[in-house]
Amino acid sequence: MMKSKIVGISAILLLPYVYLLLRIDDEELKRSILMNGAFSFVGFLITLRMIPVASRYLSVNYNDLFLLIYSPESLGIVVGTVFLAVVILFLGVAILFQPLNLIADSTWLVQYNSALTSICFMILLGFVDDVLDIPWRMKLVLPLVAALPLLMAYTGHTTIVIPKPLIPHLGFESLDLGWMYKLYMCLLAVFCTNSINIHAGINGLEVGQTVVIASAILIHNILRIGASTGNSEYQQAHLFSIHLIQPLFATSLALLSYNWYPSAVFVGDTYTYFAGMTMAVAGILGHYSETLLIFFAPQVINFILSIPQIAGIIPCPRHRLPRFDPQTGLLTGTKNGTLVNFCLRRFGRMYEQSLCIVLLSIQAFACGFCFLLWWLLVGWYK
Repeated sequence: MMKSKIVGISAILLLPYVYLLLRIDDEELKRSILMNGAFSFVGFLITLRMIPVASRYLSVNYNDLFLLIYSPESLGIVVGTVFLAVVILFLGVAILFQPLNLIADSTWLVQYNSALTSICFMILLGFVDDVLDIPWRMKLVLPLVAALPLLMAYTGHTTIVIPKPLIPHLGFESLDLGWMYKLYMCLLAVFCTNSINIHAGINGLEVGQTVVIASAILIHNILRIGASTGNSEYQQAHLFSIHLIQPLFATSLALLSYNWYPSAVFVGDTYTYFAGMTMAVAGILGHYSETLLIFFAPQVINFILSIPQIAGIIPCPRHRLPRFDPQTGLLTGTKNGTLVNFCLRRFGRMYEQSLCIVLLSIQAFACGFCFLLWWLLVGWYK
């Protein structure tokens, strides 16, 4: 029953995306997206079948809100493996049977492969973190290492477009940042990867926020493809992003059906690292990093709230979870600087499922605000 509800809600989230996709005039682009969607759906079904099988081999003692339970951990390795298989198989089929402009372009093909290398590297490092429990300071370094293949292969532009209100004062319309742009790419990869990891702690939150952001990214990409009919390079950048985000959405949706409260499995750092890196890579190579950061607004707020503890200004415990009352089943916010605890302090004690719904509603509101902001500023700001 829970699986059908989650799939139904996610289908509602994707209705605007499907509607906009069917209105695209370019049949080649539409065919490419639909073919990738078919592969993603197969990935969804495979993930649903593989999670119960893998759960038998990944069960560990897990301290969830101070209750010691025996539950499968690190199921992100299943999602990451299926994701890579889907994307690689799609790439091979597209080259062999349906040559696409994106795939035929050797420059894009190199960046495609480098993106997959970075994602694969992050899956491996995340699984190592789950097994060895790496200190949190090292978690800032791991995404930098994983982003190196992408940076080495990146041949796109390093310029930014100056906002129109500032052009008369600066005297130029674009600015080449050079190496600073690649540094920005590194920092974005580090932030996206770790922001998913620290905005966590309750059943369904890590995967749920990924599903909401991924659906917003898909809608944004399809909107930009439709709005840039005469710019094939811009369309291909967003097409590349869709090729990565559709499989991410599908496999994450399968995991969410097991991870929703009461969770049957736990995702581990493997999933949070993998999901964050995938969205960062899609945003960088899709050239919409500013929009991606607005989609990540709750994660930005969570990071700002966490700075005093991360910087060591105030004590930072290993786990910054809310307090659980076994008598009532309610969660109470602590003084730890996380958005989870902030919501509990602001709105009062809640059940874990209710808290997750509130946090995901905030995530959906942030994505909706981003689209409203883009609609208000388009043509005036840029």
